[in-house]
Formats: sequence, C-alpha cells, structure tokens
Amino acid sequence: MEQTTIVAFCLFLFYITTCPQVHSAISSDHRHRLGQGQHHHDRSVKLFVFGDSYADTGNSGKFATGSWKAPYGITFPGKPAGRFSDGRVLTDYIASFLGIRSPVPYKWRKSVKKSKLVNGINFAYGGTGVFQTLISAPNMTTQIDFFQQLLEEKLYTKSDLDSSIALISLAGNDYAAYFLKTGNQSPGKDLAAVTTSIVNQLVVNIKRINDLGVRKIGVTAIEPMGCLPGVTSIFTSYQNCSESLNSASRFHNQILHQKVEELKNVTTTKSTFVILDLYNAFLSAIQQQKLHQGNSTTLENPLKPCCVGVSSEYSCGSVDERSGAAKYTVCSNPERSMFWDKVHPSQNGWRAVYSAIKSSLHQLVI
Repeated sequence: MEQTTIVAFCLFLFYITTCPQVHSAISSDHRHRLGQGQHHHDRSVKLFVFGDSYADTGNSGKFATGSWKAPYGITFPGKPAGRFSDGRVLTDYIASFLGIRSPVPYKWRKSVKKSKLVNGINFAYGGTGVFQTLISAPNMTTQIDFFQQLLEEKLYTKSDLDSSIALISLAGNDYAAYFLKTGNQSPGKDLAAVTTSIVNQLVVNIKRINDLGVRKIGVTAIEPMGCLPGVTSIFTSYQNCSESLNSASRFHNQILHQKVEELKNVTTTKSTFVILDLYNAFLSAIQQQKLHQGNSTTLENPLKPCCVGVSSEYSCGSVDERSGAAKYTVCSNPERSMFWDKVHPSQNGWRAVYSAIKSSLHQLVI
C-alpha cells in the first residue's frame, strides 16, 4: 500500500477511535491523587490542560463517548470515569509529578466545591484538535476562550498564574480531519503545508496562553502514529510499526521544534516552553516491553491492544444492541499492556511514557 494511503488510513483510525460520536456511555466523574512517585513541589502550583483524548479526564459527554462506557476505567477507578484508558492518562501522571490532584474537568467546575478548583482546570475534550475537527466539541481556541473567561471572572489571580503550568496535547485529530475531508485524494502532496499550518496555529495558541499569564508551558510532540495498534494489526499482525507513518510524525515534530524555538526567541517575558517527546517515549516504552516480553508470560504484546472488538465491526466497549452482551474482549493482564484500545495507551503504557518524559518535566518546575 502506498505511503499516502497508509497515512490516510492510520489517521482515520485515530479519528474514529477518539471521536465522541461513535460511542455511548454512563457513570460519574472522579478526581484523585496518585500515591506513587509524587514530587512534592509548591502545592500552590496549578495545572491547566488543553487537549484531546490523550489528556481528557471527563469532559467528553457521558452519552456520546466510549470513555464513559465499560470496560473503560476497569483498572482505575474500577468503573468508567471519562478517561480513554483502563485507568489513568497523561494528565494524571503529570499532576502527580507536581504533587497535586488531577485538575477538575472544565465540564464539572460548577458541580464541585470551589476548593476543588485549587489545582487548576482540565479543558481537554476527546476528538478535538488545534482547528475544528469533524465533531462538535471545543477545539483548542475555544478551550482557551473558556480559560480566558474564568480569568475574567477572577477565578484565578495573577499570582495563581505565576505559579501555574499549562499542558497542551493536541494535533492528531487535525490530521485525521484533513484526510477525511479530502477523501484520500492524493493527501500526501500538500502534507507539508498542512503540517506547517497546524503547527503555526498551535504556536499562536501557545503564545496566547502565555500572554494570559501562564509562564511555564509543556506541549506534547505527536506519538509514532505507525505504532498505533489499529495500524500494526493490519499491516504486520501487531509485530512492527509502520515506518512511513512514523516519518509523518517525525516531520510534524521537527516543525514543532523549529516553531517553538522561534517563539522562545521573540518572547519578552520570562517564560519556559518545553516539548514533551511522546514520540521517543512511546518507542522506548514499546521497546522495553518487547525486551521483557520474552522472559515473562504476563506481559502483553506492546503493539496489541488489550481491549478489542470480537470482530472488525466492533470495538472496545461495543455491546449487542438487543441483548446488551459485550462484543469485545479484554486481555488477561490489562495492567501489563502498553495500549488499551486501537489508539490509546493503557494506564501501564502512560506510566511508562511518563517515566520517559519525566526529565523534561523538571524544566517546568525549576
């Protein structure tokens, strides 16, 4: 299969797995403190999160997303809680690193005590992007609008912002929307222009968050899309990643590094911009599990998702419309898997990714 077709297919998988409109669900929101590996920094620090399903901890609608449907949340907190995983996601681990509770999802800000907002707000919505994607959910610009409105309402002070950190995890769904809209008609010919447009707007948004008063900002690079299980299952039976797809990820990350460096050079305030290298963190986590897999019967194949549909027409969380019977299977050791579903890491996967980027996080707390 030619490269452009593979890219389009992969990004389509990325989109349909994160798109809130392809699932339905129930349950309630949870916030928590991770008990292990905390870095007890200044407890006045606040975390503001802007992103998609890799960072969402409960904003996506209960009746419009698989993150509120069993078996999501099976590892933590034991039932669906709005996270696209069996347990904790990237936001939770970064909050733990800061020594604070995971920030309250924006959607739940009015239903919790004001004291619960002391750790910040999570504005991330699954399926969203830097630009508008093919779903009706707040994109990055709108998420920042929400943030600005809360500042105008004096929910957070200038002092609060001086000690705050922003986490930005977006862009994959922008590529998915682009390829779907073009109908896979030679999508590769202007991929460079599309990438530049996405990254340019991403950096504009980073600057806006900085101008609103957040001085420390961490932005994620794109993961190796060629290693997503939805791709590896078709082309290599979960054995190897697609190099052509990974090269598309590397190109995005290269442009991102260039543009962030340019931003650093023109920023007059004392600010810190850190790129969190999810690309190499994913590869490292996958490689480590591959190395140990041969010596253990409990480790899952890192390229194979723990939760899968019983056939191609079903996905993780699918149920029979008439009987309600589960149309998915869950691996025997969810806590030893790398990926939970076709796109999203498991809690174990995110823990491994977090361990790989932890050194970069230190730059945000200096």
